[in-house]
Parts: sequence; C-alpha cells; structure tokens
Amino acid sequence: MMFYFQLVIMAGTVLLAYYFEYTDTFPVHVQGFFCYDKTFSKPYPGPDNTSKIPPVLIFSLVSAIPTLTILVGELCAFFTKAEGTQEKTIVTADCCYFNPLLRRVIRFLGVYAFGLFTTTIFANAGQVVTGNQTPHFLSACRPNYTALGCQSNMQYITERRACTGNPLVVMSARKSFPSKDAALSVYSAVYTVMYVTLMFKTKGTRLTKPTISFTLLCLAMIVGVVRVAEYRNHWADVLAGSFTGGAIAVFLVTCVINNFQQLQPRPPAPRPQRPESTLGMPMVTLPCVESPLEKPRGGLRSARSHDHQPRRFPAQPDVLTLSRSISSEV
Repeated sequence: MMFYFQLVIMAGTVLLAYYFEYTDTFPVHVQGFFCYDKTFSKPYPGPDNTSKIPPVLIFSLVSAIPTLTILVGELCAFFTKAEGTQEKTIVTADCCYFNPLLRRVIRFLGVYAFGLFTTTIFANAGQVVTGNQTPHFLSACRPNYTALGCQSNMQYITERRACTGNPLVVMSARKSFPSKDAALSVYSAVYTVMYVTLMFKTKGTRLTKPTISFTLLCLAMIVGVVRVAEYRNHWADVLAGSFTGGAIAVFLVTCVINNFQQLQPRPPAPRPQRPESTLGMPMVTLPCVESPLEKPRGGLRSARSHDHQPRRFPAQPDVLTLSRSISSEV
C-alpha cells in the first residue's frame, strides 16, 4: 500500500512542476518599477539558450552526474563486500521483488529525482509569488517613458501595460528570485557530495573524496557566477536559490534516507514469562502491597534488636545457690 502511495506522491510532484514550468496556470505577480532605474537597466543578454551555461547543459549535468556516481558507488560497494556481510535475502515490496543492489539504487535515485522536482517547484513558486525583475528587465520591457510621464527617477510606475517589448521575454524577465539554475545545481552538488563523503571508502589516500567534493561544489558555484555576470540574476537571487537547493538536499539525505545507510529492523521485545510450579502448571502471582505503617515499626524493631541482644543461656536462679550452701553447712 505504501509503495503505491509513494508513486502517487511522485506523480503529483512531477505534474505540479510541469504546470509551473510550461503552463500559465499560476500567473506571475506584476511589480512596478522606477523610471530610469539603473538596477534594472542592464543590457539584454539574449535568451537562456545563448548563455555560456545553457539550461540544457545544466539539466544534463544535474541528471547524469549523480546517477553515474550512485551507480558506480553501489556497484563497487556490492562487489567488494565480504560474503558474510552481503544481504542474501530478497527484499520485497507490495507488488515487486528487488534484490538488495537494485533496491538501494532505486531508493537513492528515486529520492534524488523527487528532490529535483521539489527544488524546481520551490524555485518556480518563489518566482511566481514575488515577481522580482531581472537586471535586464527594463531592456526587455522597453517602456515608453514619454507616454508614462516619467519626469524624475523617483517616479514609480505601476501600469501593467507599461512594457512594449515581447510579452514572453518580459514575462521571463519578471522571474528572477530565486535563481532556479543555481538551486538545481547546488541541490545536485550537495546530494552527490554527501553520497561521496558518506559512502565512498578510499584506502591509501585521503584526498580523493575532498577533490571530488570540491570539484562538484565549484561547478555549482560557477553556474551562479555566470548567471550574475550575464545580468540574468542578482546576487541575492543566486544566494537564495543556492540555499534552497542545499537545504532540500541536506533534509532528504539526513531525514529521509538516513545518510545512505541501511535501516536495521528492531528486534521484537521478549515476552515476560510467568513462574511455573514444580508440576509444570502456571502459578497465580498476586501483587504484594506493603503497608506504610510497617516501615517505621520495622525501623524501630531493627534499632531495638541492635541495642538489646537476647541471651542464649539464661543465668541460674539465686535460690538454688542458697539451698546448696545451707545443705553443705548441715
């Protein structure tokens, strides 16, 4: 039952990410702008496909690098284990049968895919709700300042039809916070780095895991730097996206898949055994209730018993001694 429930959750996450990304089901919040604002007057860098790191390359890397890393790591761990430590039983779900290697690969990659779509939903939801403009917003908007009556830089324009540029380009220029590319790249890097750090066992060298980890983190940082350098995002957008992706990766690794470790089932609690008689029949045990008045009495008795010790051999009476002495005189 839980297997089907997880499939329903995964399908709902994919559908929600699709509606955020490719449909106008959720309209973008329209923010105003100041006349001649230099913050949003950077030159238009062109569509995202013309970037030095296009979205196709980012999506390919965030999909291929973690998948290959987890596959190589699980295969090496499975074939290098000792015979006594390998799982010999077949792990079953509600409808399917998986061996231990396939189960771990599906588990780790499934959680990674769920986090990838979740990061996309968080980034798109933030962009739709805030509607913050990119640094090249005014270049894409192309407002007619004369028709809008702009006479000073402090004049704020709230007209929805102020832009005369391409509506699709203008709509894309209103989605700046947080940076989705930075969020996806940092999520992928942090997830893979935690897997390498926790699962890879390198004997004889201590620099292999730090080198791989720093390389992946540097690639994620380069994506954010390029987004800022090309005037596609602000620094705050990149930082917010990086924090979102990193937080989701840390939460999934630590709280959902238990740091990539195998969950050990708890042993059943032993049943309390009843005392049995010599004949093999169970005896009825009654609770023993102690009176609160017996404690001080017991204390007094113990104190008295220490002070006055009983005599084992009583002394002979004086009358007998007197009678012996009288008889001897006669």
